[in-house]
Amino acid sequence: MTIEVKVPMLPESVADATVVTWHKKPGERVKRDDNLVDLETDKVVLEVPAPADGVMGEIVKQAGTVVKAGEILAHLDTDKEVSMKTEQPPSSPTAATPVAEENKTTESTAKMAGPAARRSAAEQGLPLENIQGSGKSGRVTRADVLQKTPASATEMPNLSSRLSDLSAVDTQTNNGRLEKRVPMTRLRARIAERLVVAQHNAAILTTFNEINLQKVMELRNLYKESFEKQHGTRLGFMSFFTKAVIAALQRFPAVNASIDGNDVVYHSYFDIGIAVSTDRGLVVPILRDAERLSFADIEKTIANYGRKAKENQIAIEDMTGGTFTITNGGVFGSLLATPIINPPQSAILGMNKIEERPIAENGKVVIRPMMYVALSYDHRIIDGKESVSFLKTIKELLEDPSRLLIDV
Repeated sequence: MTIEVKVPMLPESVADATVVTWHKKPGERVKRDDNLVDLETDKVVLEVPAPADGVMGEIVKQAGTVVKAGEILAHLDTDKEVSMKTEQPPSSPTAATPVAEENKTTESTAKMAGPAARRSAAEQGLPLENIQGSGKSGRVTRADVLQKTPASATEMPNLSSRLSDLSAVDTQTNNGRLEKRVPMTRLRARIAERLVVAQHNAAILTTFNEINLQKVMELRNLYKESFEKQHGTRLGFMSFFTKAVIAALQRFPAVNASIDGNDVVYHSYFDIGIAVSTDRGLVVPILRDAERLSFADIEKTIANYGRKAKENQIAIEDMTGGTFTITNGGVFGSLLATPIINPPQSAILGMNKIEERPIAENGKVVIRPMMYVALSYDHRIIDGKESVSFLKTIKELLEDPSRLLIDV
């Protein structure tokens, strides 16, 4: 019997997808739930599993094709799988053959690798079965693959992967020098579109301040070991900033609002977006009802999103909504930057690098761990006084983090 492998129902607000990579070839044996192909939308990468055991038949939609929900991607022949099983010679009931064991290991490892890991392994010619996975349940991540890759191949992984794209086209400039033209990924194109819309449709201004993180760092150093032992996750800076942001949003509700036509929508909940960098571009998963989360809940959720981002497992549901966003360019060394609002939100907080600098404290010059922070906001609904006061509130809360516990 021949089964049609179809494009699954796409998430809400996603009209179509692009076929990225086929993991099975015609004539190749397939096990139920094996990932057959990766589909890229403008938000996430979707895996299409095999609906049954069988043999891969005709591939209808080749890599690079734009498809919609319900369209036929390929055919799977289940009768051939039955005949192949029948024709196999009997094997010893006490021990599997080395080849069978090897195939089993290879298939198992392939199943336990995300799309980004499989793509990187293929680009570098590395067998997945030789890579130890560090992800959940031993899943192989792209970081695991890069650790196995020679240094020369990992110096510019993003450029390397983009230039190896099958849809890249070699061109020549007027003076004969070579260039390679590579289409934007759907996610990168979507990011570009949203950023341009934000710049055109909002009156964006940015205000700055700096925060002395001495007391936050002292508190982290005092409790980080016991925190990790009790909660199974590390105590980072994001939980402190998230708590401070929520407290400030409660005091200045316009910063948590959005514009809908001629109306201003004030949200009674706090869904905080946390910007996460991936090889495909920036994604912003959401901490739902963040005001109800403890420090440990925040850290665990962010760590889980980070893992999912590395494995290309961020789902549309993870990124839908959001009333305010925090982005941390400091992890890449940024000292000062002006973030762009994530529409339809009205503000975004940019964190930067922590750097020891001399400051005046009680009439003396001392060295303290300082961070510049930036608040970009939509001046159509947020006044300068509100934006400056909002950022000043975050500064005061983080310079005396005990205030977060007693709500003052």
